Amino acid sequence: MTTREATGFLPRNDVRLGPDGWRQTLRDRAFTILWGAIQWPWLARSLSGGRRADKDALLARLDLPADALPNLGSWKADTGLLHLVVDEIEARRPAVVVELGAGASSLIVARALQLNGGGRLVSLDQHGDFVAATRDWLREHGLDADMRAAPLVPAPGGWPALWYDASDLPDRIDLLLIDGPPWTLHPFVRGAAEILFDRLSVGGAVMLDDGARPGERVIAARWRKRWPQIDFGLVLGGRKGTLVGRRMR
Repeated sequence: MTTREATGFLPRNDVRLGPDGWRQTLRDRAFTILWGAIQWPWLARSLSGGRRADKDALLARLDLPADALPNLGSWKADTGLLHLVVDEIEARRPAVVVELGAGASSLIVARALQLNGGGRLVSLDQHGDFVAATRDWLREHGLDADMRAAPLVPAPGGWPALWYDASDLPDRIDLLLIDGPPWTLHPFVRGAAEILFDRLSVGGAVMLDDGARPGERVIAARWRKRWPQIDFGLVLGGRKGTLVGRRMR
């Protein structure tokens, strides 16, 4: 199964994917449930993946078939984020893109790179079956990417819950796209992506999906304090907003 199929409102339950001996604390579980109630309006807004006209325009600019993205919405990337990603690739022609959370964005990034300098996409996801299916999906469209099944391990840097085993990633990253792990592990789970910020090239960008959600706003506030060399701003296009950071020095 890939994100070209219809999916449920919530992502798959990843709590059980932690390493042996890891357990979600009762405090974190309660906090996540409470925060889910706070985030409900943003979660409901994400049910739509964007206007049909915006999806058609995205596929047309990449010369992809009209049925290449039949299902967007719920926990998947929306057209606002996907257009931003294509804008970045067309303008900057990144040599290395690292993606955290595979799916529709993998198809769009791989195609945009193919049309704009042929950079390399390295994509991590915690579900091995999803990675394999997404790899096959890309190949159906004549695309290739370094798709990796990455186990979830305890998050580094004082961040909660679990994070990808991000070993053996490129030393230099020109575009970092963050669309996982899901908030159902913990509302601040994606904050651990900052362990890769020192690999961003000068002028390189980081994009955090769902940037308008309360949890991601807390993450953004922490990142701004810890990474003054990165200029962060919230782009409100699309249904969920995208936090975009540009490394200035």
